[in-house]
Amino acid sequence: MNFQVDRMSFGGGAHATVLHPVVAAVMILAIILIFTLPRRYVVIPFLFSVLLIPEGQEILVAGAHLYIPRLLILSGCLRLGASKAIWRRKIFPGGFTTLDKVFLAWATLEATATILFFKEMGAVVSQAGFLWDALGGYFLLRCLIQNDEDIIRVIKTFAVVAIISGLAMLHEHFTGIDTFGFLGGIRQVLEVRLGTPRAQGPFAHALLAGTFGATLPPLLLWLWKDGKSRFLAVMGMVGCTLMASTTMCSSPVLTYAASLGAICLWPIRNRMRFVRWGIVLACIGLQLVMKAPFWFAVAHIDLTGSSNGWYRAALVDNFIKHFNQWWLIGTTANRNWADGAMWDVCNQFVFEGTNGGLAALVCFIAMICIGFRYIGKARRSAKGDKKREWFFWLLGATLFAHVVAFFGIDYFDQMKFVWYVLLAMIVAAAAAPATATVPIIAKSLPLEPSRWQVEAEGFGPLLEGKPVTEPESPSNRGSEGDPPLGFSLSRNK
Repeated sequence: MNFQVDRMSFGGGAHATVLHPVVAAVMILAIILIFTLPRRYVVIPFLFSVLLIPEGQEILVAGAHLYIPRLLILSGCLRLGASKAIWRRKIFPGGFTTLDKVFLAWATLEATATILFFKEMGAVVSQAGFLWDALGGYFLLRCLIQNDEDIIRVIKTFAVVAIISGLAMLHEHFTGIDTFGFLGGIRQVLEVRLGTPRAQGPFAHALLAGTFGATLPPLLLWLWKDGKSRFLAVMGMVGCTLMASTTMCSSPVLTYAASLGAICLWPIRNRMRFVRWGIVLACIGLQLVMKAPFWFAVAHIDLTGSSNGWYRAALVDNFIKHFNQWWLIGTTANRNWADGAMWDVCNQFVFEGTNGGLAALVCFIAMICIGFRYIGKARRSAKGDKKREWFFWLLGATLFAHVVAFFGIDYFDQMKFVWYVLLAMIVAAAAAPATATVPIIAKSLPLEPSRWQVEAEGFGPLLEGKPVTEPESPSNRGSEGDPPLGFSLSRNK
């Protein structure tokens, strides 16, 4: 979302430090765990703290806002940088991939566009924080999420966060008080819109809280199918359902339905080309029969009685009409679109365009396309392994749910880190099928001349169709039935 610029904080924020003693204690504990836990467990305290601490908790230093996630990112990077083990292997699973490069380009373009647009020191301070969050957060998560076991740990963490947030939001829905609001940084009193209560939990807005819950069902289903944490998966599903429903917002409900719908498309997974073309033809058909552009179809969607689908359709319409204002390095002129009604950029794609221009928008869309390509390619490579195929399908359903959510909200609080986590999970999971265990054949020694000769009668039983019994040669066997000495141990290649 765009905000007025009137001080060094550039883009809003508190005028003073906002740090509750409980938050300070949790942050210190998380930092200690980040430095002391084994690498594979570091992601757990990091995500717990990032997702459950309200974004408004911050330390103000010389005009710079040091939010809790930024301090945790710094701690994680220092921990990994000081670890000798990390430098003895590849830092990122799969290497520095195309998705990593596009992500780097996207963040750089968006930061550069903002600095060039405003031409003031506040913009530099703001975009330094943005790069800290984006590049620091994403590449730290790439280091922490290395394999399937790490992905399972992340999903379990999401499940616990959903349980805690879901119960807190249910309490907020009936009492009107947000428990996390006592910490500061977010509203404490429940938001009521057109008579409808909207719970938000630890998130900055009800839409973002609901979106977090709405994108989790495919991952929790995988946790249940894994068979080792079924109770946690069921409770997590209850939590994420409470999160999506107590917000009373149409976007999370539609996202929740989209995630379940994507799961149900599994039986026709090999015919998805027809589904994609069907969507395109449906849009063309709507354009032909509707008086307004087809994207105004969302103006008729209001599942809770408090949503504004018309605003989102009008936002996209004005975004397209004013292409000349934002395509180069973004714009703040959206505040004047439709007589000043378009100040709230509640669409991730519109947000990318108005903040970073066309180049940043293209890179953002490219990240989504590359993510789907990685998942599709990995699923095809796992053909025959139904469990592995199912995992990639659910990962794709999660990505699809986020894409649907992007049309109703822009990620500006903890949700941006959930997006980074998903991208890191996709790269790690897609890199896993390329890992295979193969035998390594040791260098052969020359045969002795006496073994070059073959006795003719040795072929007799074979030519007569009789089985050939060859006594074991003690020189060619290891002790107690070990493999032949001509083979070394297996290794990952």
